[in-house]
Amino acid sequence: MTSRPEYGYGYGMAAQGRAGIRASDADRDRAGEVLKAAFAEGRLTKDEYDAHLEQVYAARTLGELAAATGQLPGGGLALYPMTPVRQRTNPLAQAALACGVAEFFTFGLPCISAVILGHMARSQIRRTGDAGGTLALTGLVLGWFGVSLWVLFWVAVLGAGLAFGHGHPAIYHGG
Repeated sequence: MTSRPEYGYGYGMAAQGRAGIRASDADRDRAGEVLKAAFAEGRLTKDEYDAHLEQVYAARTLGELAAATGQLPGGGLALYPMTPVRQRTNPLAQAALACGVAEFFTFGLPCISAVILGHMARSQIRRTGDAGGTLALTGLVLGWFGVSLWVLFWVAVLGAGLAFGHGHPAIYHGG
């Protein structure tokens, strides 16, 4: 199986799955152009060119076209019109972002989850090459933002408690 970065993981697998598709006249013409170029470059003798050209115009599937041109530059799997294989988005990155956004609607409750999921997603993305690095980072930043707001809130609450005499030893509470 071939993996080409411009098409993502599974390039060869996608091409192999198309081998049984019926060939069109345009597909046969493309294969004929590959043969013509190979003959002009001296890669095929006249007899080989004629034999391969006969195979190309008798081919009924894309697999048969690939077999007739597979040993030539631009032939074989290169004849298949490839559509890019969509790269998988890491689900932990999606969850980190969802928790990071949800903290604005839930008073910061999922902020710790956003931080944990963001770190886990970034680790997985480095290991597997999945998409979603920006999602994970955004969830991570939002999570740490929520954590810092909670810390500031509790510092303010404790500071206010001390400022108004709760727990201060110099204030007489009656008795």
